[in-house]
Amino acid sequence: MSGFFKSSIGRKVAMALSAFFLMFFLLQHLSINILSVLSPETFNEVSHFMGTNPLVQFVLQPILIFAVVFHFVMGFVLELRNSRARKVAYAKNNGAANSSWMSRNMIWSGMTILAFIGLHFVDFWFPEMNTKFIQQDWSGTMEGVEGLRYHHELVEKFVNPVRVGAYAFAFVLLGLHLAHGFTSAFQSMGGTAGRKKILQTIGKAYSILIPLGFITIAVYHYFNH
Repeated sequence: MSGFFKSSIGRKVAMALSAFFLMFFLLQHLSINILSVLSPETFNEVSHFMGTNPLVQFVLQPILIFAVVFHFVMGFVLELRNSRARKVAYAKNNGAANSSWMSRNMIWSGMTILAFIGLHFVDFWFPEMNTKFIQQDWSGTMEGVEGLRYHHELVEKFVNPVRVGAYAFAFVLLGLHLAHGFTSAFQSMGGTAGRKKILQTIGKAYSILIPLGFITIAVYHYFNH
């Protein structure tokens, strides 16, 4: 197994698998967040279920955290390993003409997205861990808030226009990251043969609709808090 990860192909396959998992998570996360617009009560109920379900908390959540860390660390490793070879190739050919700007700058968009994930952890994950594991409060309620607290906590994060702008900017970069990463993940798994154009179309739609969905939710709550 260690030999697999030491090989270039092995690292790319592992990177692709983590990308697939994270793309599925984004779709699932957006589906739940949309409920905060359509039905705050349902959003609260689903959030409480996800936040108290042992399978989610003690199995899927650690896997998600590992996938995030692994994906970005592996991405930086691959980028650093390829940078020298890429510089040589650009010296011989016009690299800018043969690849997109985003494919040449995935590491920068990745670093920005990683910083945003850090902010997201500070905003939501750390307080949630403190409430449940330090304060031992799994009730999902908050003093002064009627019903479950999740919708209230979400809306409060989008009161500040600067935060909403930063949130939107991060998702624009995520969209650019996905625009290249979606097809690249399938290519690493050998799944683009004869289907590259279809996958590029699906990838383009995914990289636009997912970030746009999150941005729309943030803007909606900003104007309706």
